[in-house]
Amino acid sequence: MAYIVSFVLLIGLFYILHYFTELTKMHKISITTALFVIIYSAIAYNTYQNNQRQKLLNIVTQYKQGKTIKCKDRDVNAASYSLSIGTYTFIGKKNTPHYAEMISATDCE
Repeated sequence: MAYIVSFVLLIGLFYILHYFTELTKMHKISITTALFVIIYSAIAYNTYQNNQRQKLLNIVTQYKQGKTIKCKDRDVNAASYSLSIGTYTFIGKKNTPHYAEMISATDCE
């Protein structure tokens, strides 16, 4: 939906530039193209960030459900690791082979 709205806004901007300014046609096209790239880059970045956030939340949810998660070359579960919510980091529990080992949840699948 955001793509459609931004496309309509860019057409409106080009219309305003076309009829109400004394810029050359090349300047108008350059301005519209630059704004097009900026808007669509922002939309793409926002979509990427939302996907990364959703992936992270799915990993935390699986951990809280007691499932084993694959992080790099380690299997992370609630028996061996605790979860630091502030940084979304798994920290090895005391009296386990993974004591004080820290694994970022962003490195998990």
